[in-house]
Amino acid sequence: MGNQVEKLTHLNYKEVPTADPTGMDRDEGPRIGVSYIFSNDDDELEQQQDSVHDLGGEHPALQPYDPRLHEVECSVYYRDECIYQKSFSEEDVPPPEEGDGGGRSHLSTYTPENLLNRCKPGDLVEFVCQAQYPHWVVYVGDFQVVHLHRLEVVNSFLTDASQGRRGRIANQLYRYKPLSPAVVVRNALEQVGCKDRDLSWRNSECFAAWCRYGKREFKIGGELRIGKQPYRLQIRLGDKRSHTLEFQSLEDLIMEKRRNDQIGRAAVIQELSSHLQAAEEEEEEEEEDQHHPGARTAVE
Repeated sequence: MGNQVEKLTHLNYKEVPTADPTGMDRDEGPRIGVSYIFSNDDDELEQQQDSVHDLGGEHPALQPYDPRLHEVECSVYYRDECIYQKSFSEEDVPPPEEGDGGGRSHLSTYTPENLLNRCKPGDLVEFVCQAQYPHWVVYVGDFQVVHLHRLEVVNSFLTDASQGRRGRIANQLYRYKPLSPAVVVRNALEQVGCKDRDLSWRNSECFAAWCRYGKREFKIGGELRIGKQPYRLQIRLGDKRSHTLEFQSLEDLIMEKRRNDQIGRAAVIQELSSHLQAAEEEEEEEEEDQHHPGARTAVE
């Protein structure tokens, strides 16, 4: 399979660098430096999930989709600049662009049929469903979208691309200045048929965002990984509590953000809480050893 790189295992949290909060961070909390390299397009997992239906198997019953219950509130920073934000707080919602719609309900989801009445050429649409990766598409007009699906850029009807999932117009999530609608549509249509070794994107979100913003950071290898970690993913755990992960590239960060969306809010909070609790207990043990250096030896 093209564009493959060797998959790295997760570093032990004791082995990764840490840094103090700076810039836009207002909530206090540990900051962990992490860099991931992934081996394949995570939309492949979507293919495996879809195969359950193809084979006639039964799919576990899912609860009705509620963004506030299932989605992780988070912000992405490049150094001190916020370049992406998903928040249910009205204060954090950016003003809509002229004719962009959305407003404070920018995270509301709609059926594919209702989305058709809201989309304009050049819009990004994010389809969401519990326990699945979000799937991003570019609306190009005439009820059609262009998207990266199963390692190929394809042109589909919006209702087919949704696969029954609810969706939203996702123009307001990234805070980059968008290209003109005509250029966004052209970028998408020019890539139709691109697949396997010719692909420059590892998932549907990176492809759709590249079409709209034209930034190489969304492409595979678009940034050099030279040890610096200028990207920060700040995950909101609750009121005035957040946890920050650091990444070398935007591509790596997006993969982790999508993994969080796939496993769901409750699992992310539980996962991070376990790590934080273990880190706090270890810090307490180290402090105790510093104050009483002979205590542990005596016990042993």
